[in-house]
Amino acid sequence: MNRSNSIASRLAGQDDLYAALRSLAAAFPDLALDEVLASAPAAERERLAGVDQGLLRAVIRAGQGLPAAANAPALRDWLARCSPAPLFLPEIAAGPSLALLTRGEHPDMPAFSDRAFDAWFAAKAVPYGLGSYGEKRSVYATDQFADSASPERRTLHLGIDVFAPAMTPVHAPLPGKVAFLTYNADPLDYGHTLIVEHEADGIRFHTLYGHLAGTLPMLLAIGDQVAAGQVIAHLGDWHENGGWAAARRSPNARSASAPWAASR
Repeated sequence: MNRSNSIASRLAGQDDLYAALRSLAAAFPDLALDEVLASAPAAERERLAGVDQGLLRAVIRAGQGLPAAANAPALRDWLARCSPAPLFLPEIAAGPSLALLTRGEHPDMPAFSDRAFDAWFAAKAVPYGLGSYGEKRSVYATDQFADSASPERRTLHLGIDVFAPAMTPVHAPLPGKVAFLTYNADPLDYGHTLIVEHEADGIRFHTLYGHLAGTLPMLLAIGDQVAAGQVIAHLGDWHENGGWAAARRSPNARSASAPWAASR
């Protein structure tokens, strides 16, 4: 059996194409996505086409025992050496905050999408609440997060949530350029969303900010340059940030997700 036929046979009829790609990548260390798409049966090719192609390349690299993004190690090293501006003022680390963990640490805490969360958080009387990176979140089990390539759902939260008063300014941690600005209107989506492109010793990468206020398109446009420390957005309330409950203190509060994301 030639290589193309072998790739096709390994993909044909597979429910979990991510697992199949990882297996293929282990078998063919020089495998590339273009070869997969050229060899895949029509049904599997169509399913793979419905997935972000960068994600598929990352899955292949992981199957080959490589970092998901080629420049990830160098970027992590650069970030460890840089001094970003604070995202919020006063700085989160300068005062009290509360880790809003969802693994049973706060058994009486309502869900972030439950209006009852507002009063619960207000009673804690802290400036910031923090939702952690890498937690399992049940929201990803809903139909809107279904994936054409696999019945397996991404269950882990890939951002850091900051709960603070609605309209709290968000500051750029690093200089960069506005790469993406939109409103994700689906329930429990990002709402107003901003992605800023940065450069680190020739490596391009992005920061993403979601659950923002409707002031976003009045502050920035795609292609705008931003300086470290510049106000780039405000935290949004529930009606504009994806439908998440606001944690009402005085004034309203809301969360923003701001994960780092390596690219290219």
